[in-house]
Amino acid sequence: MSALFDYVVGLADDALVSAQRTGWWISRAPELEEDVALANIGLDQLGQARVLLSRAGLLEDCGRTEDDLAYLRDEREFRNVWLVERAQTDFGVAMARLLLFAAWQAELYAALASSSDATLAGVAGKAVKEVSYHLDHASRWVVRLGDGTEESHRRMQAALDAEWPYLEELFGPVDAGLVASGVAADPTALRPAVLARLEQVVAEATLVVPQVTPAPGRGREGIHTEEMGYLLAEMQHLHRSHPGATW
Repeated sequence: MSALFDYVVGLADDALVSAQRTGWWISRAPELEEDVALANIGLDQLGQARVLLSRAGLLEDCGRTEDDLAYLRDEREFRNVWLVERAQTDFGVAMARLLLFAAWQAELYAALASSSDATLAGVAGKAVKEVSYHLDHASRWVVRLGDGTEESHRRMQAALDAEWPYLEELFGPVDAGLVASGVAADPTALRPAVLARLEQVVAEATLVVPQVTPAPGRGREGIHTEEMGYLLAEMQHLHRSHPGATW
């Protein structure tokens, strides 16, 4: 399989799995407007995933569609990072995770907007605007909770502490040829700007940047956490139960 296929699938799976987790909050968020906001964020992520998975199918040239790649791959075939797949039943954790993921996507898509791959550049050009909203939304909640009551401050700090170890996997290595040819963004070059964004929000929220050991994430290799299997069982159940069905 080509390096470009692996790269595109990784980005697609990040967005797809994050959309699935974000959608879990619909009807569960702390207020009605938040249900709507998270639904829209999830739809943005799903839109990114659809275009990228369609592109991956063309690169693979085996006749698989975006639906095939989303619903008929097994766990070991997914290439998303661990950050997006873990359960997030605490709202503070959901906002901490969205903050980290959106800060990374904001820098990633800004870089990919000038990619030499037309599809990646097109996705990035649209997504950079969407992710700007995601980042702003998460930032407002982190500040609101961090600089709120004693209890909300404690729980927001705990949420950051829980999510921060999974940040490093986002900066994992990418095929050097893709970077050299201007197709992919250099992950290490994104780190300073991502951290600067995060540190600004953390400071405004009167929280502290967690001093934690990075988690040994291996999602890009197809090795996932226990939660991933449960997520896929829910996400893929309908499609696998009615193979070939169309709306």
